[in-house]
Amino acid sequence: MIKQNVNIVNYNSLYEILEEIKDNLSFNIIRHENEDVFIKRKDNLKDSLTITNSNNKDLGNKQILVFNELPIPLNSLVELININLIKLKFNYQSKINIKDYELNLNSKFFTKKNISTKLTEKEIEIILYLAEQKIKHKVIDLQKNIWGYSSDLETHTVETHIYRLRKKISDKFNDKDFIKSHIDGYFIE
Repeated sequence: MIKQNVNIVNYNSLYEILEEIKDNLSFNIIRHENEDVFIKRKDNLKDSLTITNSNNKDLGNKQILVFNELPIPLNSLVELININLIKLKFNYQSKINIKDYELNLNSKFFTKKNISTKLTEKEIEIILYLAEQKIKHKVIDLQKNIWGYSSDLETHTVETHIYRLRKKISDKFNDKDFIKSHIDGYFIE
């Protein structure tokens, strides 16, 4: 499971406390000693929570925790961070744009112009993998990274799933080119 990031801006004492217990945390902590540097890098950190001890709302991140009333019990702090990370993940998963489509991981709906279809977990994994990588993927690559199969295993599982997913998208959205096929593999442009 990929851990989410918590950015700590201008809050060295909090960073040091969390650093000591980092093995017990469900998130990564990243220290930013300079607010200006963090603001310049914030585009790369859009899906993470930011904690600061200043009231600067210009950090450009909607997920900001500001602690004005201190001290706060450590277990309450970690719980508050975890709650906010869960909210952030839920919001992020509610709207993932892929081409002209919107994928909602929470409801498993794939939507385009008010037309929706429900996807299976495997279909979602295939779409996310192909869309994220931006390269052509051979069947062996998909077997290994989506199904966890070894490369010497012969199976038509990938082709069958791709065929059914393409058919579902073609039938529902009249889009025959969503997942493309090439001699080098499958891809989404």
